[in-house]
Amino acid sequence: MYSFGDYAKETLEQLSGKGAFLTVKKGDKINTMTIGWGSLSQYWGYEVFIAPVRTSRYTFEMLKDADEFTVSVPFLGEMSDELKYCGSHSGRNEDKIAAAGLKTKNSETVSAPLIDGCAVYYECKIMGKKPLTKDDIAPEDYERWYPTGDMHTLFFGRILSCHR
Repeated sequence: MYSFGDYAKETLEQLSGKGAFLTVKKGDKINTMTIGWGSLSQYWGYEVFIAPVRTSRYTFEMLKDADEFTVSVPFLGEMSDELKYCGSHSGRNEDKIAAAGLKTKNSETVSAPLIDGCAVYYECKIMGKKPLTKDDIAPEDYERWYPTGDMHTLFFGRILSCHR
């Protein structure tokens, strides 16, 4: 097992460039989505992955009642087609993992699976949630990122395992 800091640079480069897969399991249902934002931090004495998810997303519906999620970070520039697909289709209507040609594998510590073939994996236990409001955002950023009012909720995931 590694510290989240061991792969922070490549994780943040991939997030800002092409994205990563956030995967959640609720009962028998599994969904993944592409995230282009996120942060690695330390909160409450733990290593934490903060994942912002818009409230309109199907993944949000699953995450709000879940205890865990995973983040699978592809090698820089790889899996571009799969990331595009998972970022432009909804799991409400289909099994995106199968439709994108992705395969999953078991996590080491949580029930949510990992997306196979990625460079870095974060297995997280949800330890907090913060719905953002208009008052939380600078006016110019609110206008740029939330013109329809579809806000993010920040999911604070304690990193239980970080590995390659």
